[in-house]
Amino acid sequence: MIYQMYQAQADLLNPLRSFARTSSALMRTVTPNAPYGIFMRHVNAAMEVFGHAGTTHQRPHFQIKEIMAGNNMVGVTDETVLATPFASLVHFKKGSDRKQPKLLLVAPMSGHFATLLRNTVEILLQDHDVYITDWHNARDMPLEAGPFGFDEYVEHVITFLEHLGPRSHVVGVCQPTVAVLAAVSVMSETNNPATPRSMTLMAGPIDTRRNPTKVNRLAKTKDIGWFEDKMIGVVPGRYRGAGRRVYPGFIQLSAFVSMNLDKHIGAHIRQFRSLATGDTQAAETHRAFYDEYLAVMDLPAEFYLETVQRIFMDHDLPRGELTYRGRKVKPEAIKKTFLFTVEGERDDICGLGQTAAALDLCANLRPLLKRHHVQVGVGHYGVFSGKRWANEIYPRVREVIEFSV
Repeated sequence: MIYQMYQAQADLLNPLRSFARTSSALMRTVTPNAPYGIFMRHVNAAMEVFGHAGTTHQRPHFQIKEIMAGNNMVGVTDETVLATPFASLVHFKKGSDRKQPKLLLVAPMSGHFATLLRNTVEILLQDHDVYITDWHNARDMPLEAGPFGFDEYVEHVITFLEHLGPRSHVVGVCQPTVAVLAAVSVMSETNNPATPRSMTLMAGPIDTRRNPTKVNRLAKTKDIGWFEDKMIGVVPGRYRGAGRRVYPGFIQLSAFVSMNLDKHIGAHIRQFRSLATGDTQAAETHRAFYDEYLAVMDLPAEFYLETVQRIFMDHDLPRGELTYRGRKVKPEAIKKTFLFTVEGERDDICGLGQTAAALDLCANLRPLLKRHHVQVGVGHYGVFSGKRWANEIYPRVREVIEFSV
């Protein structure tokens, strides 16, 4: 009943939040210098904060219209070039004839839409022809589409890389690093011509036995039956995926928020003050971040439970027990793909050493084709978003790709 309880709460609060947003917009038309201006600004601030504090299930737009490529501004349009019931392959087409390396950015399926990697895409677009895995919300996946588990995830990565063709590159961010490594291992073993030239794994749980975080330890305190009983809901009848068992995105969001509750409360208090004092720039920055952060997507139950079991509980990949379609995944089969691993010094989701474990697993890669980087002073999101990503991490990713072309 967990999903039904959430839906009932949303049905109650959403009209109130909509009313608050509308009222806030009307209040902004009131002259702030009126005698009641200060009072109205505070009421408006309260309405604004409340109106934008709820979760949504609507995928935001990437909104990448142009980027700086070299010394020129180049227009960008995103278009779906391949689609399944579970994901779309989105291509960011630039208004330039300049040929650049093709790159597949594999986004996490972890409760947020791929648009959370907007800044990652913007930076990569400077020098690359970028595609991204745009995973669909599980509550919109009809039952007749079938199940979607770890094998289907890996299969999508392979299919999308085959669409890009030979001499492409792949970047996996966070959770999909395991699936990306598995996909490249399978492609290498079968001599698939679309095997990528380079593979960048960023802040991912390759081996969560190394320096385990609070998230990793939680997975070890319960058995898989507990997760299935407590964390899985059923999509209500009003949606296309009615009857599908899912791990609701609002649960994942609640887990992320609870890890840094003081930070989020403080951010909303600052937002109230910004609105009340007329600091529109700070208010807009806050609004843009949380509109994205609070847009959640549900995960197929099969994928969530298999990920918890195989990656966080049993550590199948580092133990050499991970399988794909019944066959062993062999990272040692990778012999020609440049491997670059990136970690954040302050990452409280994927601890130091967890992503670097891939370097040991790819035992037959020459040292020349392996590189590791720890970014000082950043947490999990700082690895792939923000100034440190743009100025310190991305140049290293670019170097690896240039070396591998």
